[in-house]
Amino acid sequence: MKTTLTEENYLKALFHLIDNEGKVTINELSKFLNVKMPSVNNMMKKFADKGWVIYETYKPLRVTEKGKREAALVVRKHRLTEMFLVKKMNFGWENVHEIAEQLEHVHSQVFFDKMDEILDYPKFDPHGEPIPDKDGNIIAQDLQKLSNCEVGETVIFASVTLSDDAFLSYLNERKLLLNTKIKVIKIENFDKSVTIEIEGKKEILSKKATEKILVKK
Repeated sequence: MKTTLTEENYLKALFHLIDNEGKVTINELSKFLNVKMPSVNNMMKKFADKGWVIYETYKPLRVTEKGKREAALVVRKHRLTEMFLVKKMNFGWENVHEIAEQLEHVHSQVFFDKMDEILDYPKFDPHGEPIPDKDGNIIAQDLQKLSNCEVGETVIFASVTLSDDAFLSYLNERKLLLNTKIKVIKIENFDKSVTIEIEGKKEILSKKATEKILVKK
């Protein structure tokens, strides 16, 4: 049976929220989706019947391997669509999320496989996040938040996390794009804002911004 739009939105939320042990709480899902707790409970009982989660009252949900795969396949459709919009239709990386939100609910597997082929099987989306393959497998990345870097470190901008259009436009204005080298010049004790150097130019980023920027050494 095909998944519904609502189920796919829940699956995508599970993908983003589960911890290293594959667990997530009902409360976390409720806040992430802006849905009331009783509705989340009801949906998770349905997910348990499908074998996607292990549901026990008053305990965190445990997402099964089957559930992780289903969630990854929804994310695959979203990230492939974003990459197609950027690479083949010349959209900016700040303008693709909303369109991908709509197209990710198309159920044709062959449609997304053809998109993957046209793009020459990309491993990452325009925001640097890994694209699951058609079996739901995903590349593990060893990244850290820019906010966790120390003064004097030089790192490479690798990805952004759950970014909105406004934040991506903010990065565009500062010419802070993927694969840019970033040197940490100063960290303010007061508000943890960070002065960085990119291509010989200094910029000051807020702690909120550095929390959303993922880097690699």
